[in-house]
Amino acid sequence: MLEFLRQQLATLLEERAALKSDLDGVLTAPRAEQRDLNEAEAAAFNDKRAALVTKDGEIEEMRGRIAELEDDEKREARAAELAAQYGQTGEQRERQTASVTVTSEPETYRKGGRTSYFKDLVRAQLMGSREAIDRLARNDREVAHALEKRALTTTDGAGGEFVPPLWMIDEYVGLARASRIVANRVRQMPLPAGTDSVSLPRLATGTAVAEQSTQNTAVQNTDATTNSVTAQVATIAGQQVVSLQLIEQSPINVDEVLLADLAADYAVKLDTFVISNNATNKVGLLNVSGANAITYTDASPTGPELYPKIADAIQQIHTGRFMPPDVIFMHPRRWAWLLAALDTAGRPLATPVAGSPQNVIAAVGDINSEGFVGSMQGLPVFVDPNIPTNLGAGTNEDRIIVARSSDVILFEGTPRSETFREPLAAQLSVLLRFYNYAALHASRYPKSVSIIAGTGLVTPTF
Repeated sequence: MLEFLRQQLATLLEERAALKSDLDGVLTAPRAEQRDLNEAEAAAFNDKRAALVTKDGEIEEMRGRIAELEDDEKREARAAELAAQYGQTGEQRERQTASVTVTSEPETYRKGGRTSYFKDLVRAQLMGSREAIDRLARNDREVAHALEKRALTTTDGAGGEFVPPLWMIDEYVGLARASRIVANRVRQMPLPAGTDSVSLPRLATGTAVAEQSTQNTAVQNTDATTNSVTAQVATIAGQQVVSLQLIEQSPINVDEVLLADLAADYAVKLDTFVISNNATNKVGLLNVSGANAITYTDASPTGPELYPKIADAIQQIHTGRFMPPDVIFMHPRRWAWLLAALDTAGRPLATPVAGSPQNVIAAVGDINSEGFVGSMQGLPVFVDPNIPTNLGAGTNEDRIIVARSSDVILFEGTPRSETFREPLAAQLSVLLRFYNYAALHASRYPKSVSIIAGTGLVTPTF
């Protein structure tokens, strides 16, 4: 829970940065012209300042919750020290309260620990080791308890002592934040158990009202119609063959290397699934049927020419969804191209927020190769290298996505890993398997997604 709240705080800080950029943008013209705010500018300034104050309140509330949990952790650690000091021994010191197990011991499987998750899987499955089975069972309780705090579930696909260790779950989230930018920005929900598809009811056509022609005459009567949208559950999996000797004789726990690598690649593949998958009931953002299409065609594209296309993408979401977008996704090369854009006087058109520049098309935030980098037209910009760059007739175009991210739902299960020796027993090898299930609802509101495409987005030159 503590790590989750810290991630939420980071998101709030990113949103505050975007709001501050908007507020500074209102003051740009009055500062340059050395005058007071006009009526429209004053109203915009008050609205944006109020939003910033509200966001600061949310940040302070989140900081308070984090501080409380950090204090709880310190008290638990102190209690564990006292328990050890006054004679309570044993590998695990637990107290049972209702159905919850509270423990002060370190996790069974952790980075740098003495026990190896893969070794115990092999020993439990192939040798029936009681000690290995006990450690795996303890690990399951630790992971289940931690995931309850994160509103996730291990129910879907549960089949034995195969839930990855808690450190791996934490590592998995950490790696995912670095490489699944788009997937992490859409709405997250746990994958329901016992199904291979997730269907949501939808109002296809609505009711209607009209002015009554005269008194005591029939009023408008239009029947609504309904249908549903379906997302198929996809399996994302990988495997690795490892020699039994490496698992049993290695001086280090090989799981730390292999699980981290499998988890990192899973994060990339899931992000790609969310961005550009194209299969029935499994479409990513770039392939949503009915999404807003904005064409940017130019043999010699420049940064200022892209600016109205961003505005068009934003207004089409306003017009079609009647709600505002909240994010812009682009490839890092496209953001770098914008940073290189100059005005006629040779001044950069994308500048730091604190610079309060004139004629700015983007405001630079953090310097990142992935994640939040700045803002355009009041929306935060996130760069994601998983956005394809081989699209279009010349297979050299990337895409820009403007979206209302809360309208897109990613249902994701909990990653699992297993070991199998039998298929490779003749060569003393073990097959390690890593997999997870996911379903994506990107088509709930097609008009919540705008895609900018065309020859204006070919490989940039600098």
